[in-house]
Amino acid sequence: MSTDNAFSELGLGSDATEREVKAAWRRLVSQWHPDRNTSADAVARMQRINRAFEEIRNAGFRARPETPAADEGRADEADAPDRDAARHDAEEESVQPRRRPIQRKVKLSLEEAAAGCIKALRGRMTMACATCDGAGHQVLGGNCAHCGGSGAIPKRNFFGWPGGMTECAACHGGGIAQRTCPDCNGAGTHTRTYQLKVRIPPGVRQGDLLHVDGRRARGNPPPADLEIRVELLAHEFFELDEDGTIRCEVPVDGFAWIAQRTIEVPTLVGLKPVALRRDRLSYSLPGLGFPATRRGANADHVVIVKPIFPETLSAEQAHLLDHLIASASGADGEPIDKRLAAWSRQQRAWERGAGRASREQ
Repeated sequence: MSTDNAFSELGLGSDATEREVKAAWRRLVSQWHPDRNTSADAVARMQRINRAFEEIRNAGFRARPETPAADEGRADEADAPDRDAARHDAEEESVQPRRRPIQRKVKLSLEEAAAGCIKALRGRMTMACATCDGAGHQVLGGNCAHCGGSGAIPKRNFFGWPGGMTECAACHGGGIAQRTCPDCNGAGTHTRTYQLKVRIPPGVRQGDLLHVDGRRARGNPPPADLEIRVELLAHEFFELDEDGTIRCEVPVDGFAWIAQRTIEVPTLVGLKPVALRRDRLSYSLPGLGFPATRRGANADHVVIVKPIFPETLSAEQAHLLDHLIASASGADGEPIDKRLAAWSRQQRAWERGAGRASREQ
C-alpha cells in the first residue's frame, strides 16, 4: 500500500497532520471493529485501516504547517516588554489552538460593583491528556502481540471450550501494539487547577459579561480564557435604579425630625451626615450613588426618612409634651404662632355667628 493510498484509506488528504491521522484511525477502528460491525467485510476493512496507519507512521507524519506571525500592532509600542510578551503569545497561539472559554460567575456587593475590586478566582478543569490525545494509550506500531494484529482474541467458556471472539484488551481492538499512557495512567484525562486575580472595573451591572485573557494571567493561569458573568447581591439597605440612583429608606426618631437634628445615613462609601428638616422627607446626596455608566460619574444617593413616634407615650414624655404645648401659647392663652392665632380668631367668629343664627330661629 502506497502512502497516498494509505491517506485515502483513512479518508484524509496527503497533508494531514499526526493528530488528524490518529483521530481518523480511532474513528474508523470504532466504526469497523468486528465486535461492533457485523458486516462481512468488517475484518478486511479493519486490516486495511491498520495497514494504512502503519504505512503513514513508517513514512513519517507531516509537520504542522507554519502559521504567519501575528500582527504585533496590538501591543503598546512604548513598552518593549509588552511587545516581547505579545510576540511570544502570538507564536504560542499559532502552535496551540484556543480552547473554549471557561464560564464563571462572580458575586459582588453593590459597594464592590460601584468602586471596582479585585477578586481571586480558583478552579479546576478536567482536560484531555496531551501525551495520548485523550486515548489513554500510546501507539507503538506493529501488530499487537496478544491478538496478532486482528484486534480480537478467542473467547473461552466453561471447561475451555471456544466461544467466539472478543475484543483484545491489550490493543483495544485496534490490532496495533500500544501501551498505557504513562502520563495519565490510561485515564485519557488529567485535572488541572488554576488560580488568578481578576480586576473588576467600576460600574458593572447585573448580567454583565467580562472577558479575561488567560494568556495574560500570572502564577497558575487557567488553560483558556475566562468569561465572567456578574451577579449583584441584594443589599440590606440600598436599591439600585437603572440610571444609577441609589435609594435608601431610613427610619428616624420622630422627635429628632421635629427638632431638625442631624443624623448619619449609610451610603456606598460609608456613613454621611444629613440635616433633617420638618418640611422634607426626601434628601438627595449628589455623586454618592452608583456609576451611571461603566467608569462614568456617580449618580445621586436618595435618602427617604420615615419619622417614627412612640406608639404609647411614657409619663415623662406626656409631661414634656404638655409643657411644650403650653409654651406655644402666650399669657392670654392665645397661640404665639400667627397662623394658629389667625385660625383661633376665625373659629371664634364662626362660633359667634353660629350662636346668633341659632337664637334667631
